[in-house]
Order: sequence, then structure tokens, then C-alpha cells
Amino acid sequence: MIEYIKGELTELTPTEAILETAGVGYCLNITLPAYTALQGFKQAKLLVHEVIREDAHVLFGFIEERERSLFRDLISVSGVGANTARMILSSLPAAELEQVIAGGDERRLKAVKGVGAKTAQRIIVDLKDKINPTGDTLIKQPTVESDVYDEALAALVMLGFTRAQSQKALNKLFQAEPDLRVETAIKRALSMM
Repeated sequence: MIEYIKGELTELTPTEAILETAGVGYCLNITLPAYTALQGFKQAKLLVHEVIREDAHVLFGFIEERERSLFRDLISVSGVGANTARMILSSLPAAELEQVIAGGDERRLKAVKGVGAKTAQRIIVDLKDKINPTGDTLIKQPTVESDVYDEALAALVMLGFTRAQSQKALNKLFQAEPDLRVETAIKRALSMM
């Protein structure tokens, strides 16, 4: 599974970004908020969700973990595919979508192209308990890109801890001491969980 791709942003459209890294160009399907955030940049790092189908391997790219997490929650709902989830996230930014789901605002979800009444109801019923509109459970990665942070996070997830739980511990550690080494970060995070 691909966690993220970092490289030169060679092409950008409202629906796709092409990142070139190590001589390979990766086409990632993106949301409109990601398109807006990427404009004007020559280098980028996108978090990835990979969909493997019989006829294709499709990559979806996200600027922040919060958006990718919502995307994964949406596609876990019966009847919501990857393209519908991307359409929802393009129509309703992550924070707004969380408010819509938590508030049970079916009307707003139905306004998104491709989302009918039954799908909107299913999304609200299935995700209402998973979504915290204050953002407490959906933790953003630190704004400073850190390979040490990414490596420590990957290690904790591989050890069986949830991504959100691992991010919460690492965020506290890196805010207090930004120049931690990987091994130290992992050991301290383990003692916090």
C-alpha cells in the first residue's frame, strides 16, 4: 500500500495531479480543496489511498490526513464508491462535511451530485458516531513535514495502534521536542499509549 507520494508536481487539473518522483509520474485523483491548495507549487506531498480494481489501480491524493480519513469513512458506507466520496469532499470541505454528518443534515448531502436520499441517510447513520465535528478524533499531521514523524507514525501503525491514536501521541511529542529521533519518538509514544 502506498502511504504518500512526494515529488515534482508536473500537471495539475481540478480533478488530477501528476507527481513525478524517481522518474515515474503518478496520476492521483484529487478533490477541489486539494486542487486549490496545490496551485502555484512545484513540489508536493500527497497522502494516498489506492483502489485496486480488476481493470485498474487508481490513486486518490489528499493534502491532509483529515480529508483522507473522511474519504475512507465514506467509501466504507454501502453504496458510496470512491468517485462519489471524492465528489462529496469536493462539494463539502472536510470540516463542513463533519458538521453535516454530525448534525444529520440529509438535505446538504442530497445536494451533492450522485447522492440520493437513501445514500445520504446511510452516510449519516453509518458515520454519525465516527465523526467528531470539533476535530478531536481527526488529527492533522504537523504542518512541518518531517520524515522522522512519518517513519515513527508508520512504525506505530504497523505495531497495531490506530492511526489517530498514534498521531495524537506523536503530535504531543513533536510539539514539545521537534528534533526527536525515530527510535526515541517510537519508544516515548509507546509509553504514552
